[in-house]
Amino acid sequence: MNTKIVSVDNFMDNDEGYKQAVDILKNGGVVAFPTETVYGLGAIATDEQAVQKIFEAKGRPSDNPLIVHIGNKADVRKYASGISEAAEKLMDAFWPGPLTLVFEKIPGVVAPNVTPGVSTVGLRMPDHPVALRLLRELGMALAAPSANRSGKPSPTEAAHVEEDLKGLIPLILDGGQTGIGLESTVIDMTMSPPVILRPGGATQEMIEEVIGPVQFNAKETGGKTPRSPGMKYLHYAPEAPLYVIVPDEEKIRNAVTTLKNEGKKVAVIGPDEFKVTDADWYFAVGPIHDSEKMAVNLYRALRQCDLTDADIILAVETDLNGFGAAVMNRLLKASEGKNYTD
Repeated sequence: MNTKIVSVDNFMDNDEGYKQAVDILKNGGVVAFPTETVYGLGAIATDEQAVQKIFEAKGRPSDNPLIVHIGNKADVRKYASGISEAAEKLMDAFWPGPLTLVFEKIPGVVAPNVTPGVSTVGLRMPDHPVALRLLRELGMALAAPSANRSGKPSPTEAAHVEEDLKGLIPLILDGGQTGIGLESTVIDMTMSPPVILRPGGATQEMIEEVIGPVQFNAKETGGKTPRSPGMKYLHYAPEAPLYVIVPDEEKIRNAVTTLKNEGKKVAVIGPDEFKVTDADWYFAVGPIHDSEKMAVNLYRALRQCDLTDADIILAVETDLNGFGAAVMNRLLKASEGKNYTD
């Protein structure tokens, strides 16, 4: 399959690019497109055969649910029931934006492979001009996980999508680098109080300002069917094994020295302020106390590690405040929970 990349921005006539995308989708195909979080790989959410092409292109486990993207707030009632006052407040506050709300689904509407084994569906309205125009011109909802091979770092640029899915999908809409850099927050509104299943672009603090206290549970689900993507399987992982390490420059230097003495090549992902010059590669992701900046640059850094021949990657942990919870969630997933200790 030939994968075509079409640039869509505010400085050119984009009508033909969107027409190509809509035609592919309406004919049961898949299209990659930017959102404010990461690039997504979309198929019409009510078309089971089209949705299956997402799983095939990504190599995604069949029990890993997909988030449904809508172009207008009113569309939520086409797919979900039990929409509470708290949910209405969150939609008013965050949509369009990086917040996915999990509701009881209306039976028989979305394709069964969008929500395998569960009675719920996650819905969000993305805050990106390309995504919104695509959804509105299509006039239908899109099931859309991140546009990468399953388990790998999510794509924040069209080039990342091409690296992973070239020859596997027909079209990538290139809207430049995404703004937030980590996937949406997923919150289960079928629970009381609501439960954050995956931290992301809307922080717990932001949510609680709108609806009051919520719980947090992004743990593995074991053998159970996950209610949210990002809960059950290895995600976001670079090629080399990754270990999380404490934000102590001296301890990082000591770790690098120990590993290099063992004959290993070492890449480090860390804050701008650290000067770990003895590492083979150092990828700075932002100021040490700016977890929002770290979130924007994390996946790019993980992909940069894949362009090296590093034997091991050390990623510096951050605190759990604000975007830090999402950054640490991704690092712990990418490392399978491994911490580096002397």
